[in-house]
Amino acid sequence: MRRCPLGPAALLLLGGVLAGVGGGGRALPQLSDDIPFRVNWPGTDFSLPTTGVLYKEDNYIIMTTVDKEKYKCILPLIANGDEEEEKDYKGPSPGELLEPLFKQSSCSYRIESYWTYEVCHGKYIRQYHEEKETGQKINIQEYYLGNMLKSPLSDPDQDEKENLKEIPTKNIEGQMTPYYPVGMGNGSPCTLRQNLPRSSTVMYICHPEAKHEILSVAEVTTCEYEVVILTPLLCNHPKYRFRASPVNDIFCQSLPGSPLKPHNLEQLEQQQEMLKMPFRRVKEEEMHSTKEEKFSSIHKPVAVGSQQLLTVGTTHISKLTDDQLIKEFLSGSYCFHGGVGWWKYEFCYGKHVHQYHEDKENGKTSIVVGTWRKEEHIEWAKKNVARAYHLREDGIQTVRVVSHFYGNGDVCDLTDKPRQVTVKLKCKESDSPHAVTVYMLEPHSCQYILGVESPVICKILDTADENGLLSVPN
Repeated sequence: MRRCPLGPAALLLLGGVLAGVGGGGRALPQLSDDIPFRVNWPGTDFSLPTTGVLYKEDNYIIMTTVDKEKYKCILPLIANGDEEEEKDYKGPSPGELLEPLFKQSSCSYRIESYWTYEVCHGKYIRQYHEEKETGQKINIQEYYLGNMLKSPLSDPDQDEKENLKEIPTKNIEGQMTPYYPVGMGNGSPCTLRQNLPRSSTVMYICHPEAKHEILSVAEVTTCEYEVVILTPLLCNHPKYRFRASPVNDIFCQSLPGSPLKPHNLEQLEQQQEMLKMPFRRVKEEEMHSTKEEKFSSIHKPVAVGSQQLLTVGTTHISKLTDDQLIKEFLSGSYCFHGGVGWWKYEFCYGKHVHQYHEDKENGKTSIVVGTWRKEEHIEWAKKNVARAYHLREDGIQTVRVVSHFYGNGDVCDLTDKPRQVTVKLKCKESDSPHAVTVYMLEPHSCQYILGVESPVICKILDTADENGLLSVPN
């Protein structure tokens, strides 16, 4: 469900570049998958933009298609505006920036459908599952994915070595993102590897609005894990700052005797339009049928075990009062949104879950992932756990997760059955009372799990009845 940053036109153009089809007055820079491009076909009556990415008339190639159509394609001059700042940086090393996190002995948690992950920074990583047996006895299944063998606090010699090395990066939704690695070993024995200890690499990534959240836990090879942590501490280092890659335009003008756009490309685009036909088209006026607020945040793809999370992100949902927000959320008039990239998600409580894509040219394309029917959910709740509990340290039992079933989505091309989704509403404490995290998994084709976590949800979970149905708190 992801889209390549290079569209068909750009791929066609780059094929010509790589094949060496002509050139301009200067050597072309090496093309990188890290930088997204977009090809425009403006015609002959066109002026190069004077703001943004820099262009020069002599930085072009002549592209010839298999049909002998010729185009002059002007390329942008790609430059990194932060290079000088990185060279001049004399501030704390990444290890020194992370020292407060390790000295506080703080821990971060991520609750999934079965496992809970606990990262105690600079100490250990634990994966566990709690089950209550008869008589309220708690049975804990746990594995240590890694332990810190030596103090991670800043070692001047080590930091000097790190400064000389190239900063490692991880491909996160098409964006090569720099990270600071901390290795942990000597975890629980792995039976699949002759009882060798489990090990992990903790990847700390800059996110200015984060609170040291666990973004993802992935088993990259048997009993070896990668844990991604979002932290604001690294953002003071220019080499670790997140950079949103702008889309760089390539302008291709047809030469005499050639059409405005290659004939084969026109046919390809028509075929793509035909492939979109199974998706339900939503009219522009429907885009504003629910209340929503503009926001910006960094959203990342996540892998947890063998399951793939499509998108995850934290946003600020509203500045309404808590009582007003809860009432509007439970009535379905205030919807939670999440995800960036090609697909985004809309969850309206007691109404629907939609997956959608917005395009300036074609409007909004939407897929119904699930629709609420109270009777179907109650039948589902009889066979599944609709509410899960958590025993606090003071002995009080509280609801931790409430699950709802939304069926009757759009028919899936792979299964010929309607899509369906289980929505898991989870309490997530945060310094920001109106933050919400939305993520989606697809454990089976067109059968989804939508996770919604927020401090707002903490205020209503204990109102859940035996079927997990919520009500406005007294």
